[in-house]
Amino acid sequence: MRNPKRIPALLLALSLVFCLLAGCGKTEQEAAQPEGETTKYSTDEMTVESNIYTDAVTVAAAPLDVYLEDAPVPMVAPEILMPEASGVAVEKNDKAEIDYSNITDGYVMARFTAATEKRLKVQVAGPTTTYNYDLPAGNWVTYPLSDGNGSYKVMVLENTTGSKYAVVASVSFQVTLKDEFAPFLRPNQYVDYAAAPNTVAKAAELTQGVTDPLAKVEKVYSFVVKSLTYDKEKAQTVKSGYLPVLDTVLAEKKGICFDYAALMAGMLRSQGIPCKLVVGYAGTAYHAWISVWTEASGWVEGAIYFDGTTWQRMDPTFASSGKGSESIMKYIGDGSNYTVKYLY
Repeated sequence: MRNPKRIPALLLALSLVFCLLAGCGKTEQEAAQPEGETTKYSTDEMTVESNIYTDAVTVAAAPLDVYLEDAPVPMVAPEILMPEASGVAVEKNDKAEIDYSNITDGYVMARFTAATEKRLKVQVAGPTTTYNYDLPAGNWVTYPLSDGNGSYKVMVLENTTGSKYAVVASVSFQVTLKDEFAPFLRPNQYVDYAAAPNTVAKAAELTQGVTDPLAKVEKVYSFVVKSLTYDKEKAQTVKSGYLPVLDTVLAEKKGICFDYAALMAGMLRSQGIPCKLVVGYAGTAYHAWISVWTEASGWVEGAIYFDGTTWQRMDPTFASSGKGSESIMKYIGDGSNYTVKYLY
């Protein structure tokens, strides 16, 4: 695979809305909230019961997606970097395993091996940010070390009663990444292109004969904007814990903003382009966007689109569904409304 540090200097960030304005997809509590008050998104609270870890941790709920009302020549394929549980460094017991053999490559893997019908989670506490993920029983799942270099603690948690969880397995380690791009090239739970052969094949088809990474970004961007439509029904009914299935999004040609972002991130990563799926806020609404690395500027944050001549600020989800209305353009503006919370 091409070394990311050799990627030319014109790559720019792409952005996709997770939620922009309150209205659709509200919880019952939010629906009852008086007009004019700031919407506060509920989170899944859990308390860990263990002599190892007793602090309360907050699990970010799956973002509720809402719809903005007025947005009516063959070449050698890049090497796809797949995660693996190498077994070199493992913390395990009769219930769970944490494989941290490849932390320099920006990821850790976990699986729950015992039989259970209880909800399972993995917590990845980095130097500055704590991430809480779901863990399906039985299979290895990949979690990025999105916080970069520093000290980490990873725990597998099993629900006991209500919102309380017990620590099943725990390990701490120090991370020094091979490079800053490592966590944002491989598949993970949020950008699972390892399980999406059609998505990978479509990205290869779209970029066939293209050598300029910026041109690859444009090809993928244009395809998603022109092919996908915004799924308003799904936005109003999406459940906590939802994760995009990339090949399903590709086949159905529709989705919520999380789907747009994950599909584009998977396509770009499969082409060797470092790409962050960023979750945060646009104003007070939950939101997701994608940032792409450039050699000249490093990680470029913000929301932009390509108008055929230059890159302009906008949101590709609404380029697809809202045809770039003036109100949307004004709201997104220069990106100052965006606040980063999590990187995947």
